Amino acid sequence: MVSSVRKEFNEQFSQEKYKALLKDLDDLYPGAIEFRLAETPVFVPKEFTSKMISACESIVDLIIDPSFKNITVNSIPEMDKVAGTYGFPQMIAFDFGVCMNKEGILEPQLIEMQGFPSLYAFQVIYPDILRNHFNIPSNYTHYLGGHSRETYTKLFRQIILGDHQPENVILLEIKPHEQKTRVDFYATRDLTGIQPVCITELIKEGKEIFYLLNGKKTKVSRIYNRVIFDELHARKDLGNIIDIREEMDVEWVPHPDWFYRISKFTLPYIVQPYVPETFFLNEVIQLPADLDNFVLKPLFSFAGQGVVIDVKQEDIDRITDPHNWILQQKVNYADVIETPDTPAKAEIRIMYLWKEGAARPGPAINLARLSKGKMIGTRYNKDKAWVGGSVAFFEM
Repeated sequence: MVSSVRKEFNEQFSQEKYKALLKDLDDLYPGAIEFRLAETPVFVPKEFTSKMISACESIVDLIIDPSFKNITVNSIPEMDKVAGTYGFPQMIAFDFGVCMNKEGILEPQLIEMQGFPSLYAFQVIYPDILRNHFNIPSNYTHYLGGHSRETYTKLFRQIILGDHQPENVILLEIKPHEQKTRVDFYATRDLTGIQPVCITELIKEGKEIFYLLNGKKTKVSRIYNRVIFDELHARKDLGNIIDIREEMDVEWVPHPDWFYRISKFTLPYIVQPYVPETFFLNEVIQLPADLDNFVLKPLFSFAGQGVVIDVKQEDIDRITDPHNWILQQKVNYADVIETPDTPAKAEIRIMYLWKEGAARPGPAINLARLSKGKMIGTRYNKDKAWVGGSVAFFEM
């Protein structure tokens, strides 16, 4: 995106450096990185970053509005409602496609957002190691909101631990050591001292929750939640587990309901130049004549599952629950990242943190993903190079 920096990076790139980067990461977390890491970061100019942040801030305005909980009351499936104090969403992520507008100018377009954690710890460690192997200009940073590694990790630790000791806080997931994103769990453990714990390992006594730490029954006071109900419902191999939807004497980071409240469900309520027009399918009186310029998305799915890119009338006709779907204007991802063969598309996730007592959350860190397929994701990029997980470096 910044031609001079891109040219310099591509000229210095070598497969040897890339393999050395991967080896250093694997030495740190042996066998834990199951997703593909792209050969390059994304270099983002100031004005593009400003556009993304302005869009994020306008959405934050909506989230902190007292009416927000009322307008999202129907966002949570009845079977997934979780008891407990809501608090606020300590973590919010906004996914922007790097797109080309009608005037041929690059601009961000919001693809999705989530009130749910992402790779908040791995994105601290990975860019540092990347800098060890490639020359990244000193006036570029992967942090946002004026953060440095020191201030970010301090804030992240505060948010995860609250007022508790690390042994009384857990990262909760389904079979955490089998998840593709498990490297982030280990990085979180390194930054905060908390352990990744499987939902099958929880012990419930009344409203209190415990787990075994080095064989000792230990009280859980706070849960850094990474459980997604879609996966939980699909798993039939977990045996007799506790029901985390019931009232428990724990604090949530964040409360599981935020996964639904800040999600695709929120998109139709946002009017902003960098947010594509989005409609609840059941509220569309007349379908657009240019249906091929829209994308059809299920409200309750994760990681792009069920998305219809090239929408046809028969796709609409097959839907029996239109209130659970949105129709979103298609955006034109730009082939913006020069690579040794064909250019790559890019998506940038702006990751916010919300500290206890703060009036609103703030941007803190990011991740990026590169693609040469129709969508961002592994199944659209098989056997391709210069695609996969990455990071954006922002011009300061």
